[in-house]
Amino acid sequence: MQLSSITFLDLPQIEERLKGLDPIGLMEEAFAAFSRGEAVVPMPGELLLQDPPGEVHIKYGYLTSGDTYVIKIASGFWNNPARGLSSSDGLLLVFRKDTGELAAVLNDRGRLTDLRTAAAGAVAAKHLAPEKIEAIGVLGCGIQAELQVRLLQSVRPCRTIVVWGRNSERASAYARRMRENDFSVEVASSPAEVASRCRLIITATASPSPLLRWSDLHPGTHITAIGADSADKQELDEAIIHNADIVVTDSRGQALSRGELGRAYGGDPAAMKAVVEIGEIIMGKATGRERADQITVSTFSGLAAQDIAIASAVLKQP
Repeated sequence: MQLSSITFLDLPQIEERLKGLDPIGLMEEAFAAFSRGEAVVPMPGELLLQDPPGEVHIKYGYLTSGDTYVIKIASGFWNNPARGLSSSDGLLLVFRKDTGELAAVLNDRGRLTDLRTAAAGAVAAKHLAPEKIEAIGVLGCGIQAELQVRLLQSVRPCRTIVVWGRNSERASAYARRMRENDFSVEVASSPAEVASRCRLIITATASPSPLLRWSDLHPGTHITAIGADSADKQELDEAIIHNADIVVTDSRGQALSRGELGRAYGGDPAAMKAVVEIGEIIMGKATGRERADQITVSTFSGLAAQDIAIASAVLKQP
């Protein structure tokens, strides 16, 4: 609806507009624009909460070719599912770049953040994962554990899942949900078991310490690590980052201070030169997987360029 020239979209309206969009293509364009230097994206703001455990991320920026800037607020509260609530929430504010006036409010309740994060995982798999996948390994039981697998189907179709979760009841509930959507799911006893059985692994947890170690991995494995989006999280042992054949991120600058790369390289910009941005692969300035036996890792912390791309696309939809 329109009110005083400001567009307000709630979640049902956003869902309707999403039906005509290609989120994976949008993320490829966003990553490439960032790596070309066409996105102005400051470091994210973070608010960490202890009781109850949760976090709030604030991401913002603009494309140099666009006429708006976007501020996104997204939260994660890990105890919410026990209360019958989604663990994620948030909204996006879109402003006119020439005047600073508010142009649109997208009250997506975290849906666009969830979708663009899952689409980024599909982009990583498209360029880095083995061509043939017999089973998808999943560490985690939440929203991304579902969405990542769903969006993978268009780039690496596979209906077999091996899942591990720290909470056995949540892992069983995840298995039931995915089976209802025609996936075959087995619950593993450990992350190492997942790694032994799968050559495409998604890590989607808020773990503060490594779940996978280098010795767990087999040749030809790709890991999409999306859980460690702040400095207090880590899903992969540092040796995986140091020893993998290809390590890919969304932003070298942003990765310096958070997650897997921050832990592995201790904020050393020189060490980060060995890391490739996914946008560079998309543009053809770097190569993705070249051999079947390579071990590859993508570790993303999420870019405002992604939020800008999906918000702009939603607003353009009739």
